[in-house]
Order: sequence, then structure tokens, then C-alpha cells
Amino acid sequence: MDVHYGIGALAMIYIFVLAIFTGVEVISRVPTVLHTPLMSGANAIHGIVLIGGVIVLGKAGGSPTLGILGFIAVIFGALNVVGGFVVTDRMLEMFKGRAPAPGKSRDSEGKP
Repeated sequence: MDVHYGIGALAMIYIFVLAIFTGVEVISRVPTVLHTPLMSGANAIHGIVLIGGVIVLGKAGGSPTLGILGFIAVIFGALNVVGGFVVTDRMLEMFKGRAPAPGKSRDSEGKP
């Protein structure tokens, strides 16, 4: 049996490696202030991965390989989306003001 991968597989590997290097460069230069909004956007993108996994799972038919891959994609996609929103929520909590300590009052200007 002769297996021929062709230029398609080589091109996909090249694009994948290029995407890894590009992602590392872009992420390493993101300022801290922009991290939370970018994570929220990334959560939306991971939602697309989740939908793709559901589509693969739905079109699996009788193929056990596609069924397993679709199931794994749905599980990982769901974990990634939920985890991303939990992390984003925790980061947004850091920006909220703290409640004044009991027994201390604030004047109209917000000073103790």
C-alpha cells in the first residue's frame, strides 16, 4: 500500500508551524491592560471550536474515529470556554473597588 501525502499535508504543517511562531510573538507583546479584553475575544473564538466539534460529532455517522474525535473536541471546547470565562470573571473582580471596612464612613468626596 503506497501512501502519498502530497503538497497539501506539507502546506498544512508549514501553516501550523508558522501560526505557532506568530501566536507566540503576538501574545508576548500584549500589554497587561489589554489582556482581559483579548481573553474575552478568545473565549468567543473557542466557542466556534465547540460548535465545530458538535458538527463533527453530528456528521460522524457510523465512523467510530470521527465520533471519538468529535466527542473529545466538544469536551475540550466546553472546558476551554467555561475556564476562559471563569478566569476573565476573576480578573474583572480585581478591578472592582473594595467595600469600606466596618465602622469607617466616607464623606461625599469618598475620603475616610
